[in-house]
Amino acid sequence: MKAIEIDSLVKKYKNGVLALNGLNIEVEQGEIFSLLGPNGAGKSSLLNILSTYYVMTSGDVKILGRNLISDAQKIRREIACVAQRISIDEHLSLLDNMWFQSRLYGVEKHLAKERIDSLISSFGLKNYLQYPVLSYSGGIKRRLDIAMNMVSMPKILFLDEPTVGMDVESRKMLWDMIRKIKTQYGTTIFLTTHYLEEADQLSDTICIMKNGKEIIQGPPQSLKAYTNQNIVKIRFNDENTCKKTFAFFKSKNLGIYKREKFEIYLKVNEKVKEFQKINKILLEENIVFSAVEIVEPSLEDVFLSMIETSKEGALL
Repeated sequence: MKAIEIDSLVKKYKNGVLALNGLNIEVEQGEIFSLLGPNGAGKSSLLNILSTYYVMTSGDVKILGRNLISDAQKIRREIACVAQRISIDEHLSLLDNMWFQSRLYGVEKHLAKERIDSLISSFGLKNYLQYPVLSYSGGIKRRLDIAMNMVSMPKILFLDEPTVGMDVESRKMLWDMIRKIKTQYGTTIFLTTHYLEEADQLSDTICIMKNGKEIIQGPPQSLKAYTNQNIVKIRFNDENTCKKTFAFFKSKNLGIYKREKFEIYLKVNEKVKEFQKINKILLEENIVFSAVEIVEPSLEDVFLSMIETSKEGALL
């Protein structure tokens, strides 16, 4: 049985906006599933439908084998949703927030205590018990928010851009927490994110969507292989040389892809032949560089490639 099965899902609002246009997605039980897409792709509409807040226009959706429309009340007992806006009460203590959530879901008192103690310990919240929630950093508040939603032990946890606005250290700590939820509790995690690195690091499966439809879905590594391209990376010791070389390669239409501060990237198909050609040009033009190598596409490369291809209608 799949955790989530979506077949030909359509959501059209009263103002005529078509948010979802025949979407098809499958999510396996116990996996971390990441949904990527540009603004307006339909991610928020989908999350609101799956968490039973919105009603679909047409299509078929099953969650844990149950029909989303006819079994919505039963489904709500088996899922939890952590929205972008943190939902904790800053005027209550950490424990009071956890206990309030347990009562909201009707968890028996002795079972709630066991779960609360376990969650506080597992997610590194014990050291914050003595401090007021109002004084917590954004990262700690988010960890508490997720821990609260785990008190009911949901089979599926929806996370809507859980690390948005966090610093790098807090983001990585939350990644560890998400992995722990999967491994320790066997929870299926469905998350939306704008951070491609986050999806790459966490996900068993990634779905890229645009204009209310899925463009491609699969494990991160298979998505990277899908582009069927390698990329040549040239690194320089100074930014000025990097800029000048970027402009030179661009003027010669030599597959220029992107530039960073000290690196430029070129797309290649016949990697050995074109790699040799690039090396020859660098030497003939007396361009001083520190390294040149062939690298595999990143998830960012896949994402940009898929979105660009969809503009041309090839995949939609």
